Amino acid sequence: MSRVTLKSVGKIYSGNVRAVKDFNLEIESGEFVVMVGPSGCGKSTTLRMIAGLEEISEGTIQIGDRVVNDVPPKDRDIAMVFQNYALYPHMTVYQNMAFGLKLRKFKKAEIEPRVREAAEILGIEELLERRPKALSGGQRQRVAVGRAIVRKPAVFLFDEPLSNLDAKMRVQMRTEISRLHNRLQTTMIYVTHDQVEAMTMGDRIVVMKDGLIQQVATPTELYDNPVNSFVAGFIGTPPMNFFTVTLIDDHGTPTLQEESVAIPVPPEWRQAVAPYHGREVTLGVRPEHIGSPTAEAMPGLPRLKARVEVVEPMGSETYVYLNTGRNAFIARVDSHWQGRVGSSVDMAMLLTKGHLFDPASGQVIV
Repeated sequence: MSRVTLKSVGKIYSGNVRAVKDFNLEIESGEFVVMVGPSGCGKSTTLRMIAGLEEISEGTIQIGDRVVNDVPPKDRDIAMVFQNYALYPHMTVYQNMAFGLKLRKFKKAEIEPRVREAAEILGIEELLERRPKALSGGQRQRVAVGRAIVRKPAVFLFDEPLSNLDAKMRVQMRTEISRLHNRLQTTMIYVTHDQVEAMTMGDRIVVMKDGLIQQVATPTELYDNPVNSFVAGFIGTPPMNFFTVTLIDDHGTPTLQEESVAIPVPPEWRQAVAPYHGREVTLGVRPEHIGSPTAEAMPGLPRLKARVEVVEPMGSETYVYLNTGRNAFIARVDSHWQGRVGSSVDMAMLLTKGHLFDPASGQVIV
């Protein structure tokens, strides 16, 4: 049983600095949960409290049916993979992977098959006699993961394990960690500041900011239905565009007034936006819903008049950076898009894919 439950968990440092506040989460046995957020949001502190490397200030943490608040890290049945690999330079790969089992008084006959099995899973059998200095960054990270696998823990904890790797190796390693989870079916809790890692790896994602959980959901739910503007802007590459607009009455039709265009409010939004008449609101629209072939092919859509500032060809698509005068935004368009820097363009917008947010609280209106 490897369910992990956090109830009202908090961490307070000296000077009454709250790093984590009222953290509540249930992680099911075998689930892959990713905690993501900007630096300083409390995600690594939360992971270290689960591991027992940080004392909790309030609340309870359970692993399985056991409260582990006062249980030492070595007795929590967890294995942790760190950002910096933490390999012993004087030991071979085999010795590094076997070291934790030797400390736990495993017999040689038990250690050998565990290390060989982990090496086979990770494709590092030919590296077992090398020392860390003879390995690439990706190979060292595989060894660090292998050291965790041989323990056969109830829960794997990963603390930004790919941040020291180059972009290509990060893509490869995140695929391998996902494959590893599918093979082992062990509970995994993974911390990263990279939302692409979070979106591609997690069964569920915990988005954090300032020590608080903002939203817990599947990647698709987070992307399609963010609960506030922080989540909407953090999840997605390029990030969601935010337009400052004013809700006005245009001859009886509620309308979002942007400097370059007046956008009639869809009927299904009108009840929700009624309290905001005469006020500014924030309109959020993702880049792929502006100027895309789908949008351009649909008649009657609102069109943003804007000046092209930067064009970034990405191969399969193009990112266009534009400015209406009041709002800057990004459109993700077809790779053969013909606009030029400095030109004025009209970009169709799929408003039905958009979101409205309260500008003060950031909470979603509709």
